[in-house]
Amino acid sequence: MLNFIKKFSIFCFLDNNDYNFHKSYECIAGVGMLRSLVSNGINSLKDFDRIKRDSDDWIFGHVAYDVKNEIENLQSSNPDSIGFPGFLFFVPEIVFILSGNEIRIGVYSSLNAQEIFEEIISSEPVKIIDYPSPLLKSRFTKIEYIETVEKLQRHILRGDCYEINFCQEFYADDIMIDPLSVYRKLNTLSPNPFSAFYKYHDKYLICSSPERFLKKTGATIIAQPIKGTGKRIMNDSKVDQQRKDDLLNSDKERSENIMIVDLVRNDLAKICTQGSVVVSEFLAIYSFPQVHQMISTITGNVKENISLADIFYATFPMGSMTGAPKKRVMELIEKYERTSRGLFSGTVGYITPEGDFDFNVVIRSILYNKSNSYLSIQAGSAITAKSEPEHEYEECLLKISAMKKALE
Repeated sequence: MLNFIKKFSIFCFLDNNDYNFHKSYECIAGVGMLRSLVSNGINSLKDFDRIKRDSDDWIFGHVAYDVKNEIENLQSSNPDSIGFPGFLFFVPEIVFILSGNEIRIGVYSSLNAQEIFEEIISSEPVKIIDYPSPLLKSRFTKIEYIETVEKLQRHILRGDCYEINFCQEFYADDIMIDPLSVYRKLNTLSPNPFSAFYKYHDKYLICSSPERFLKKTGATIIAQPIKGTGKRIMNDSKVDQQRKDDLLNSDKERSENIMIVDLVRNDLAKICTQGSVVVSEFLAIYSFPQVHQMISTITGNVKENISLADIFYATFPMGSMTGAPKKRVMELIEKYERTSRGLFSGTVGYITPEGDFDFNVVIRSILYNKSNSYLSIQAGSAITAKSEPEHEYEECLLKISAMKKALE
């Protein structure tokens, strides 16, 4: 199927790698574009709501981090060398749904489903095409990163904020990769529940995210923020279990997660019926190929007549990628980070014909612009008063390790 879809100028391929968190699709893809809504502002969601209300189409797409500027009246001036639009949703020509041994092909154009199926099953396996490994550079030296974290901690001690997600970019320019080969490698090395392979013309997202932003089924909405990371030791089960226990019992990691749970509860309370917002899973430890993660699950019942625009206004950007309080930390992020986050820290997902949806958090990702040969990997961590700057730096390196290996 990947061989088939790669020839289109736009597609969104999502794979849960059999984790099946809250009954998500095993694998789903929207391919080709019948019509789209593209802009750099959240106000477009109002138009999008009308399109969705008057049709029963599948819709795929993304909202990038800097759409925050339309929600909170903020500004951004840091450079963005990838160039995904702030807001893009499209109605696809083809929708693929994979489950078990079944493939469902929905065609909404002049293409023929039987011919598509025959082309897919007769194609050769994806060929891995290797290019020279890119030399990744960083926007911060280790010393500069530590000094910046210390400045952020002084903001925390002054009471400007409680917690801030601070990110740094690792990048390569004048580089060539085969995006499909890199995606296949990354998804083999790090098969996570919110994996994505997403193309918009010359721009690619290669994503191995473990985090869900929001999922809505009927009136029920859930958020699953991640805060708390521990390195896995795959060749020693006892030590690996100890790392898991250490993460669960860490005062720092627990306090990070608790702060974000409070923030998400407040966000969801704006759009949910009174008393329906509950923490259904608190400080749970989930294990992924490279890391253990602390995840909490917050659920609620959406009020009647609440639109998708209303939901994004209330909840975006996700608290796990900002910190608290949200507006103030986004101002500090803009001041201290050295590149635009772009699609990183944004969300990619789909909306069903019934109006249900599922969106991830774009982390653990490679972003690539084929036209200007620029590649970007960003990683961050939650800075609190208790953070040890050198440990936060090492956490960033841990988070990009699978992406670096996929590029080798």
